[in-house]
Amino acid sequence: MKRTTTLGLAIGLALTTTPALSQASEVLRVAHVWPGGSMIDKELFQAWANSVEEASNGELEVQVFPGQTLAKSDQTYQSAVEGIADIGSTAQGYNSGRFPLTQVIELPGISHSSKQGSCILQSLYDQGTLDKEYEDSHVLFMFTTGPGYLHTKQKLIENPEDMAGMRMRRPTSVVGDMMTRLGAQAVGMPAPDVFTSMQRGVLDGLSFNWEAMKTFRLNEQTRYHTEVPLYDLSLVATMNQERYEELPEHLKKIIDEHSGMEWSMKAAAVYDKLIEQGRQEAVDAGHEFLAVEAPLEDPQWGPVLRTTIDSYLQEAGKEAQPIYAEAMQLSQECPI
Repeated sequence: MKRTTTLGLAIGLALTTTPALSQASEVLRVAHVWPGGSMIDKELFQAWANSVEEASNGELEVQVFPGQTLAKSDQTYQSAVEGIADIGSTAQGYNSGRFPLTQVIELPGISHSSKQGSCILQSLYDQGTLDKEYEDSHVLFMFTTGPGYLHTKQKLIENPEDMAGMRMRRPTSVVGDMMTRLGAQAVGMPAPDVFTSMQRGVLDGLSFNWEAMKTFRLNEQTRYHTEVPLYDLSLVATMNQERYEELPEHLKKIIDEHSGMEWSMKAAAVYDKLIEQGRQEAVDAGHEFLAVEAPLEDPQWGPVLRTTIDSYLQEAGKEAQPIYAEAMQLSQECPI
């Protein structure tokens, strides 16, 4: 009799626990390249994770892996495609040649802030202009870094020719080609590796936006800053396509609500705040600055920047020209 009671109790427990198991949360792993604890990690990706979890009443659990802990910078996009990460966020420029049309946003003279650049890039994607470059993943939102400038350790770059012979970290192949034409040695490496390379003397300088100068502590390694906007780096947060499709419809809806222009602008707001802080950090440290006004019209920098634009458009093919024209039109519509 006692044995029967125990068995009945066990069956009863099993039946009562089964519904709880069916309500187990879906776990989404997010891989990104920014340092853990940085403002971008906390105010963008952790904020996104918290918002998704709250909106789903805990049905979606989001685990964030910052600082290349789940995937290296140049492998983050592919990690999302292959499902190593459920969601990955990185710079498209780390995958040279893979996103040539997207990288139109990186040309000089298109955007003047992360807010403006992110608006332009997300608008291009929303219009379907860039669809074919992302057929292998489910894009959540796109954003940009804001203008990238020149930062050096030993001397101020006053004109393009001053880069001759210098070992400069290039952010993208477009800017790298420009540096090479000017006689610099353009070195490609992920942003998290630049601090150590500057510290060891592997690099003489770099091209970065002010956010990155703060996030990656590079104001500690430089003293001279030439504010000529060479580029605006494109960034993407994207999801494994199969992982998205297998979610129940109500959870897909929550992911959709955490995508698109709204989150592009949230990302840009974090970036623009960091841009202001990064520059002020260098000011407070007593660094030396040179600002180039109207760079495309500048007699020294203008020809260099226009050659960069022409070179990109020629190499990117016929599709690039109308996209560039649309980006320039959007720059008039998207607020700075």
